[in-house]
Amino acid sequence: MELYKEILAQILSRENTHVTFPHLHLNANEIIEKQCYQTLQKIQAIIQNDDLSDFDCVEQIVRLFENLGSDGGNRHDF
Repeated sequence: MELYKEILAQILSRENTHVTFPHLHLNANEIIEKQCYQTLQKIQAIIQNDDLSDFDCVEQIVRLFENLGSDGGNRHDF
């Protein structure tokens, strides 16, 4: 079965693709802006949470970035 998948993947990788989302009514900029605004709201809630230590606050914000697909870089290797 692995050989089957490998052969199929190789053949498909040479083909042109076209992806559509027929029910999506936003363009790329609108999608990003919406996600950024929602993330800013979450960051604001984290910052305003007095139950969190500064470390936990930063940790939660870094996790938000990771959930967006971004990493913490060298600042998050603790």
